[in-house]
Amino acid sequence: MIALRLFRLLLSLAAVASVGLSAAAHAASPYQRGLPLPPASLDEQMGRVEKKLEAAGFRLLGRHQPKGVADRGVVVYTDAALLEAVRKVGGHAVLAAAQRVGVSASGEVSYTLPNYWLRAYFRDQFAQAAPVARAMQTRLEQALGRGETFGGDVSDQALADYRYMAGMEKLDSIRAEVADTGDFDAAVRTVRAQLAAHAGDTAGVYELVLADRKLAVWGVALNHPREGEGVWVNKLGPVGPAHVAALPYEVYVIGGKIYSPPARYRIALAWPALDLGQFMSIRYTPDAIAAAMRRVANVPDLVQLAN
Repeated sequence: MIALRLFRLLLSLAAVASVGLSAAAHAASPYQRGLPLPPASLDEQMGRVEKKLEAAGFRLLGRHQPKGVADRGVVVYTDAALLEAVRKVGGHAVLAAAQRVGVSASGEVSYTLPNYWLRAYFRDQFAQAAPVARAMQTRLEQALGRGETFGGDVSDQALADYRYMAGMEKLDSIRAEVADTGDFDAAVRTVRAQLAAHAGDTAGVYELVLADRKLAVWGVALNHPREGEGVWVNKLGPVGPAHVAALPYEVYVIGGKIYSPPARYRIALAWPALDLGQFMSIRYTPDAIAAAMRRVANVPDLVQLAN
């Protein structure tokens, strides 16, 4: 009898372990480390990364050096097959069109994992982008190196409908819509003009327009001296700058509407391992980002107050 109970206990423990391993096998992290580079200036490091990406067949979109995040920068790129997948799916998937590599002057390299970010933005249509994610991953590992993944773990299933916790926004929250111009070209002109004017203490980092599908996305530097990215990223402690490949933030256009991902979604997606205390340290940041994006969309002050 004792032997039978022991056997059943061992079976039970094995089943639990199997479930744990299965869950781990079907979870994704937002970032992967590349091989370190020899120390150099930040400009030199970004140049080295750009050459590696171009040699691997990727298309460069821009550079970003977040103000207030010392000695760290981001190289933004895209891929022809990725853009084709975005064209087929449309909608919020345009956010996946720009992928990023973080780099430091000391030589740290990290890059956004296509599997994670494409699952989040393609959502229930990820199957159409899965071969693209796998092919990009192979090329990234060959170009930049294959180190450990990091940043937290989110199950594949949860990424398609991700939110940090109950009550926080998802990607398709009504709060993602910033303005409705009624016309794609008008929306693109608005965002371009406002970024060029540094509305809301912002600046453009990159622009990607898929006019045939009425889709566009911009990287937006958030440069407000008291509420910008250099402030809130550092409030997160060491993990903040370590996830520099999360930046820049985005504004995007679908049809005639201007969107920006809600910060309680976008920051959580980029820092999924944050605890509630860390989130509370930046509790005013979502409203500050939303206000900046309304400026980028040229929403009048009266409407801002009404919201």
